[in-house]
Amino acid sequence: MDLPAPSVSWFPGAGSRVSKGRARLLGTLFLLASIPVAMAASDLEVEATRNGERIEVRARATIQAPLALVWNTLTDYERLPEFIPGLKKSRVISRVGATTTVEQSGEARFLFMSIPIDVTVESTERPPNIHVRRIAGKVRYLQGRYETEVLSTDPVQVQLRWVGAITPEAELPPLIGEVFMRLSIEQQFTGMVNEIERREAWRQHDLAPGASPPSQPASRSAWPPPAGRPRDRPESSR
Repeated sequence: MDLPAPSVSWFPGAGSRVSKGRARLLGTLFLLASIPVAMAASDLEVEATRNGERIEVRARATIQAPLALVWNTLTDYERLPEFIPGLKKSRVISRVGATTTVEQSGEARFLFMSIPIDVTVESTERPPNIHVRRIAGKVRYLQGRYETEVLSTDPVQVQLRWVGAITPEAELPPLIGEVFMRLSIEQQFTGMVNEIERREAWRQHDLAPGASPPSQPASRSAWPPPAGRPRDRPESSR
């Protein structure tokens, strides 16, 4: 999971009197901080807590797709900008054994906050997990892992989890940091799940020649893909 690296002024005009509108926004953030994230499907959950300087984030979802397809989507590093919100560039700069070094950039937004994504990470594939750590960029600490677990084979179900922690470059006010990181991971994690489901829909379509194009997968997925750079259909082996 590729987290944004905060480097912003969180409160424009800091030091001045907080307006009623800004106070309402802060109140909304505090409310969000106290409510567990529940997406359209009840099995997709994201939570964030502060542990000293670090913000710890956990996410999980149950996906009806084979493990090989889930794995191939997680490691499709250079296509991540096609389906991860806010990510503009993801470039592989080296591969050594099971470790891939990836340079990423983009921007994350929420309400009045705008945070640049500018980070280089090492992604080490150790099935059934993928370990990620920061080696450069605008974030002091970033380390985590994707965990995959096959729950059943008939029907096929895989649980995907992200467990990680980040220390932003800028110090974030209490609750604000947790809420922002949780919402950022929620968007990114949901984007990943959406793409896995999209690819699985195409795979199922390829297994049934002559069938109509797949309809929108239930709950989380967007169908058809959003406008922009065309996507190639994933190979049926995925």
